[in-house]
Amino acid sequence: MSTRLSDYDYNLPEELIAQEPRPKGTSRLLVLRRASGTLEHKVFEDIVEYLVPPCVLVINETKVIPARLLGRREDTGGKVEFLLLEEKGDGRWNVLANPGRRAKVGVRVRFGDVLVGEVVARGEEGIREVVFYTEGGLDFRSALYKVGRVPLPPYIRREPHDGDLIHYQTVFARKEGAVAAPTAGLHFTEQILDMLVCKGVEIARIVLHTGLGTFRPVKTEDITQHKMHREYYEIPDESAQVINAVKGKGGKVFVVGTTCVRALESSVKDGRLVPGDGWTDLFIYPGFRFQMTDALITNFHLPKSTLLILVSAFAGRELILSAYREAIEQGYRFFSYGDAMLIL
Repeated sequence: MSTRLSDYDYNLPEELIAQEPRPKGTSRLLVLRRASGTLEHKVFEDIVEYLVPPCVLVINETKVIPARLLGRREDTGGKVEFLLLEEKGDGRWNVLANPGRRAKVGVRVRFGDVLVGEVVARGEEGIREVVFYTEGGLDFRSALYKVGRVPLPPYIRREPHDGDLIHYQTVFARKEGAVAAPTAGLHFTEQILDMLVCKGVEIARIVLHTGLGTFRPVKTEDITQHKMHREYYEIPDESAQVINAVKGKGGKVFVVGTTCVRALESSVKDGRLVPGDGWTDLFIYPGFRFQMTDALITNFHLPKSTLLILVSAFAGRELILSAYREAIEQGYRFFSYGDAMLIL
């Protein structure tokens, strides 16, 4: 069990970083069995054969908002970018400002002709508190959807296009609040979900608004010193009951994505999932004892990231890195628009 960040590194050819999505359901699927270490190469729709009742599929219903705002300072005209992170009420948001030196307290930034943001407080590492004012008779949501952009990750080296409005959103997205997609869920189609339901698989719906905690890099060589940024989650009563019932029958909990893992594992008491809402800054690294997650559906993650560390905690660092080497050799596509893994 390693707590050194450098032990969670690997070399990835740049051409394997997916720049465009495949049609939902058609990505490749690498199936890893933890007990034996064996690998199987499938396509994503084959996932249906691996879920055998009694079992439950846990999905994240968070919905990505157009959280990337490109604007100019009212006083100098200098370009400033805000990434919305957390709504605080009364028009106030925590944002990630770039470049931070242009976002000093008192600065006003204009976004098109409908939205102005005034920096009112400074936080750590580029975070600012901003009050937004709308113009033209629009409410904040309408203004945001007019001038905001899909917040594609920086390793997708192109500007967003109309297709991203569909592909960078899961088919079960319902509750607005995420600033990054829960990417494991991007592979599912309504047809795949229908096939699972017809097979007798339970579906449990929860929410974790993917935010800075998910994608902020680890900067400490001792990973235990990394501090996760908090993210908001909700676990409805009905979903908790379904998951606890499946667990009680000896069935398996198949979790879609690291976001769902963190929400579930943050809400366990005495071996049972507790419903409710709140904020989690849970950082899962090797040595963590998983209580809810029996199988994990996930994408291929960045080197030295909290997400790679989480899946290493679930399946073992050496086994995960070995699977990644195989995926690279076989030309799998990596990161948000890439292919998927099923870890059994």
